[in-house]
Amino acid sequence: MEKILVLLLVTLAVVAYAVPDPRGIIVNLEEGELCLNSAQCKSKCCHRTSGLSLARCAPKASENSECSAKTLYGVYYKCPCERGLTCEADKSIVGSITNTNFGTCRDKGRSQE
Repeated sequence: MEKILVLLLVTLAVVAYAVPDPRGIIVNLEEGELCLNSAQCKSKCCHRTSGLSLARCAPKASENSECSAKTLYGVYYKCPCERGLTCEADKSIVGSITNTNFGTCRDKGRSQE
């Protein structure tokens, strides 16, 4: 009985001190991995090319690239802009529902000059 208790304690200690994998199975996904929602991706963009394609994590849109302002579903046809850029797009509720509110990423600082 003592041997089983010792074995159980050693197994528990090994599991407790095991280093967790920084890459997640459900969250913290890398670019190119399958996703269901943007919250799962490191880049915060779960992207699909069409309504029937599989969604994958993708990088955010760079300056002068096509972008989506917002999505109601958590999956984008065009990724939102990188930090510091704004998506100049139609921001209507109809565009959000139909996922057609595409625009272009612009630098806020340069557009004001």
